[in-house]
Amino acid sequence: MRILSGIQPSGKLHIGNYFGMMKPAIELQEQGDAYLFIANYHAMTTVQDAAALRQMTEDVALDFLACGIDPNKTAFYRQSDLPEVHELAWLLSTLCPMGLLERCHSYKDKTAKGIAASHGLFAYPVLMAADILAVQSNVVPVGRDQKQHVEVTRDLAIRFNNTFGEVFTIPEPSIRADVAVVPGVDGQKMSKSYNNTIEIFQEGKPLKKRVMKILTDSKELEDPKDPETCNVFALYKLFATETELAELAERYRAGGMGYGHAKTALLDKINEYFGPMRERRAELAADMDYVNDVLETGAKKARALARETLDKARHAVGLE
Repeated sequence: MRILSGIQPSGKLHIGNYFGMMKPAIELQEQGDAYLFIANYHAMTTVQDAAALRQMTEDVALDFLACGIDPNKTAFYRQSDLPEVHELAWLLSTLCPMGLLERCHSYKDKTAKGIAASHGLFAYPVLMAADILAVQSNVVPVGRDQKQHVEVTRDLAIRFNNTFGEVFTIPEPSIRADVAVVPGVDGQKMSKSYNNTIEIFQEGKPLKKRVMKILTDSKELEDPKDPETCNVFALYKLFATETELAELAERYRAGGMGYGHAKTALLDKINEYFGPMRERRAELAADMDYVNDVLETGAKKARALARETLDKARHAVGLE
């Protein structure tokens, strides 16, 4: 089974990224032939500062390696190191109906938030399809908001195979039912778009300030509180054992505990969980030659597959 995941370097990675995508990707590398790419071409739909894009691409590489991606088990690479993907995207685009892209929710959502309606943003699902099909992935782990893009990929692969002959593996989306929506500090889904994130590698006073900003209701210290409707408790649940959860829930319901106490407990959990990863990241940042070697080795493996796929596609359509 070949598994492909990707993430944009469009800002500091946060707890929502970790539990929604990073942790599952790290677990999946034990289950098959894993590929993970840093989607720096996709990021150009929103990031148009060269220095920032370079830095954020480097940051994502450091973050994933620090969090547990094993380059001996996962081909980890930059999207921009596979030029074959772009030629493949053009071949797919010649078969892609406009209506298919016009129905994509992501495009509508992003333009509604003020992101410029560029061709790159509109055609994003075609490039994503090329990413997936280039390495002949069987499984694509995605959040529910990205499932539609995998469906576009399947549609394009089937159209291409029906028109030109069997070239592409038809991928399946993998949506983990146990991955909860992670709330941001304002109670909405944690997202860079909402500026409501808690960064994975933030620490010290900036991290404490962010945690203390988490939105809660106005109940007083002595009032009983409902843990199941509390954003702080929802975040604490991501880190705590069943025993710890039960103990904190009991304190909520008993009264006499303020939300500040719950936030402090959450802060301690975040530091405990990500502390070793922070240390590992600092070690990696001091050895960027190693990090770049990992990315180049991963790209070499992925590019060999992409070249083979592209050659088949070119031959199928009559370009060679």
